[in-house]
Amino acid sequence: MVLGNKIVELRENREKARSGGGEKKIEAQHGKGKLTARERIELLVDKDSFEEFDMFVTHRCKDFNMDQISFPGDGVVTGCGTIDGRMIYLYAQDFTVIGGSLSRTHAEKICKVMEMGMKMGAPVIGLADSGGARVQEGVDALAGYADIFLRNVMASGVIPQISAIMGPCAGGAVYSPAITDFVIMNQKTSYMFVTGPKVVKTVLNETVTTEELGGASIHASQSGVAHFLTIDEEETIQLIKKLISYIPSNNLEQPPYKPTKDTIERKCTELNEIIPENPNKPYDILDVIFSIVDDGEFLEVARNFAQNIVVGFARMHGQSIGIVANQPKFLAGVLDINASVKAARFVRFCDAFNIPLVVLEDVPGFMPGSKQEHNGIIKHGAKLLYAFAEATVPKITVILRKAYGGAYCVMNSRHMRADIVYGWPSAEIAVMGPKGAVEIVFYKDTKNAENPETLLKEKEAEYRDKFANPYRAAEKGYIDDIIEPDSTRFRIIRSLEMLASKKDTNPPKKHGNIPL
Repeated sequence: MVLGNKIVELRENREKARSGGGEKKIEAQHGKGKLTARERIELLVDKDSFEEFDMFVTHRCKDFNMDQISFPGDGVVTGCGTIDGRMIYLYAQDFTVIGGSLSRTHAEKICKVMEMGMKMGAPVIGLADSGGARVQEGVDALAGYADIFLRNVMASGVIPQISAIMGPCAGGAVYSPAITDFVIMNQKTSYMFVTGPKVVKTVLNETVTTEELGGASIHASQSGVAHFLTIDEEETIQLIKKLISYIPSNNLEQPPYKPTKDTIERKCTELNEIIPENPNKPYDILDVIFSIVDDGEFLEVARNFAQNIVVGFARMHGQSIGIVANQPKFLAGVLDINASVKAARFVRFCDAFNIPLVVLEDVPGFMPGSKQEHNGIIKHGAKLLYAFAEATVPKITVILRKAYGGAYCVMNSRHMRADIVYGWPSAEIAVMGPKGAVEIVFYKDTKNAENPETLLKEKEAEYRDKFANPYRAAEKGYIDDIIEPDSTRFRIIRSLEMLASKKDTNPPKKHGNIPL
């Protein structure tokens, strides 16, 4: 009978903890179009797989009458579960409890699941929905943030870390998602900023709305902080599941394999006609990607940011790969600051987690102009160079059309340790485009010519015939083969199979000094 009473008490306490901030707070959360922390977890993990930790933890603050306010769990739900049978660790901040604000104990709960994720070699997923640091705790709350940041850094490159911003994320809270591998924001309820609109108004006398300052669309298209933009919370959760399906659980595992009925022998005949006759005419690189990957499935990363380069995950013959591709449809596929940083970060993620890289190259060079130079295109462009050169995973490059100047070197050329380099017959590999090249080479001749324009056109045609093709590079062994476009899928898959046992290393060192 005594034990029976204690079991009843336990059940009552569990029910209290699961109710968060209470019925009115939950109704208010739903009124904003937001799910509760537990509802989000239920949608995310496999049915009945969630194991909760520290349900009864409460804060230890006694200042400002905080000893009169206490909720089991202290504003964050933590634990582990499975997604498609694979173990993950997670935390979901509960806005119904003191606005999801971070206390010392709140932070300790998050740190605990992060440490467990590292020990067990499983991804950590954070669902952020917090008003920020709990002001009543002062430096203890700041210490809690710093403890989380440290673990984010220690886990980086060891286990995948995914942050989904489900509500507000402000002040110190923004730096944890920034360190993680992928940030997802939804258009309905999420925003991020270091200082809010009120502070901006006070300090700079600048009037700006929450959405204009740190809304999902801003971070997905302008700052590049958000890698994925979703419509609502349900889409966010489905996206997390899809993302997890492409990546391994830790840096010692290979990416998940997914059987496919899409055969290696399938010809991509549409690719034989995709390159326009006019070398200055654009086409959509996504048409190439969808053609060569399994079942036409491609998960694009940072779709709305630096659209002149495309990065994302796909599968070829069941194997997960990372794709980096210039996009002629935007800015002719030129490399600028944002494109370089976007691609470099993606390359480094793939290398950290054993995901082979496939590069589709059509790049006219780096973006010219004083704005790019003054903002550091040299330094930022070097990040992509560094990332490709450092990467030891299987690396395959297919040059579709233009491969000019330093951009040719940077885009995973043979000289950056690319394992296999193919060229389409339309490939143009040169220091620069024919027009610019002949203007330099034949500058003096044009000064003395009776008809400079005619001479330049003749020399341009001669230069294009001699250099704007893949044969010179093939003669020197810089590309391994010139392939027919419709065989691109077949040749890449064969190369991936050949490279499956690849082992490459970098010189022993504590770490390199990437040009940040």
